[in-house]
Amino acid sequence: MTSKRNYLPIPVSKHSQADRPACRRLTGALIINADDWGRDEFNTNRILDCVRVRAVNSVSAMVFMEASERAADIARDLKIDAGLHLNLTTTLSGSASSKLTEYHQKLTAYLRGHRLAQVIFHPGLVRYFDYVVSAQFDEFRRLYNQEPTRIDGHHHMHLCSNVLMANLLPKGSIARREFSFRRGEKAMLNRSWRNLVDAMLARRHRLTDYLYSLAPLIPERLQEIASLAGESVVEIETHPVNSDEYEFLTSGGVSRLAESVVCSSFARYFEQDARLDLMPAGH
Repeated sequence: MTSKRNYLPIPVSKHSQADRPACRRLTGALIINADDWGRDEFNTNRILDCVRVRAVNSVSAMVFMEASERAADIARDLKIDAGLHLNLTTTLSGSASSKLTEYHQKLTAYLRGHRLAQVIFHPGLVRYFDYVVSAQFDEFRRLYNQEPTRIDGHHHMHLCSNVLMANLLPKGSIARREFSFRRGEKAMLNRSWRNLVDAMLARRHRLTDYLYSLAPLIPERLQEIASLAGESVVEIETHPVNSDEYEFLTSGGVSRLAESVVCSSFARYFEQDARLDLMPAGH
């Protein structure tokens, strides 16, 4: 295994999200994504139930975990849209080398050691981050027979400074943004930091317009979020391992929520969006 990242080229839009002409912009979409695919059998089975009833459009896959191999087999067989759920904070429960396990444990201890670890760049851990991130990219390629063109992170650690500032995520990939909040929901300093992270991401990656968690399951809140998908691309992050979210997803909650908006997977939406950018002007 090598720490050098050799990525296949990923098509990048010739327009940023901000300057893409309105006439060439796809209409909005609602993307329901389930995290922790492959983490263990229980998580994987619950997410699969949601996929089968079309309540989940995309999944975020963990590698080197208990159910990673089975989850990848299912995703390939059922053509489930899967991205990489980068794991820097939870013990590897699958088959991993002693070096990877050692390096991963060091990062886990650091990132979970204090709440500001995510925002502080640690020069002494550069080679550890590089090795662990590269190993997970390589394993995703092996399991899914494709490039990980969409990346998010367990506990959102794909946004930690040692990942972002070292450009460990491939340019042009789809990356999960910071959570979206309405004015007044977070302190100004908190919102300013999140805006800075999103701005850094947008320079190298394709983003949705908004990101929200499915919980809390307040009808008025969910309807407000869904209404944004009429004109914007909205990701809703779900964890079907939680009983309330599982019940909502498998009992028709998404179909009721999304009656007047387009539901899409990441792959379907962003492939269509890329094709628009390749069309000659005037079409």
